[in-house]
Amino acid sequence: MRRHGACGLAAAQRSDPFRALCHAIIAQQLSTKAAATIEGRFSALFAGQPTPAVVAQASDEQLRAVGLSSQKLKYMRDLSGKILDGSLALNDLDALPDDDVIAALTAVKGIGRWTAEMFLIFRLHRPDVLPLDDLGILKAVQRAYRLRLTPTPARLTKIGEAWRPYRSVACWYLWASLGNAPSPPKTVPPPPKATARLTGAGGEGGPVMTTKERRT
Repeated sequence: MRRHGACGLAAAQRSDPFRALCHAIIAQQLSTKAAATIEGRFSALFAGQPTPAVVAQASDEQLRAVGLSSQKLKYMRDLSGKILDGSLALNDLDALPDDDVIAALTAVKGIGRWTAEMFLIFRLHRPDVLPLDDLGILKAVQRAYRLRLTPTPARLTKIGEAWRPYRSVACWYLWASLGNAPSPPKTVPPPPKATARLTGAGGEGGPVMTTKERRT
């Protein structure tokens, strides 16, 4: 903690829940740089104000042009549709227990438990979340505790008991120990023409989902 200073969870928060979930979908299986580029183009497509309604109205061609794959396009459609028809009430999530938030979010195509846990930590600021499937957390714990093998979920749960009721804060410092502390969202200016789909490997600059989550 002395090395990394004050916890930066608040600075990394995304205030708009819909945009936070769009970011989570966009960032799947991409490097931080590639995700930021596509997110900048996505935001610019909607004049910096993407909403469920305008995203639902955008054509497939427009969404593919900013860099969304066909699979992520379907995820965006499902997210927008569930918000518009009321089956996902984003404004009600603040009042729900953690497990109920996870259940509500994972009903959306493309959003798995890991993504829901990141939403709990970075959007709802829940202080006691431990993402057992986060590769960065697993690697950091293995290093910090000098474990021969990557900890299993059961082992990580046991180790994390000592961090209650601030396991989210502990996670931020674990990410920071790898040089991957999540940073505040940045606005990325779009290029004149965005037609190519960008791809990359996840794992730079913060939480890293597991292969299991990527297949959601």
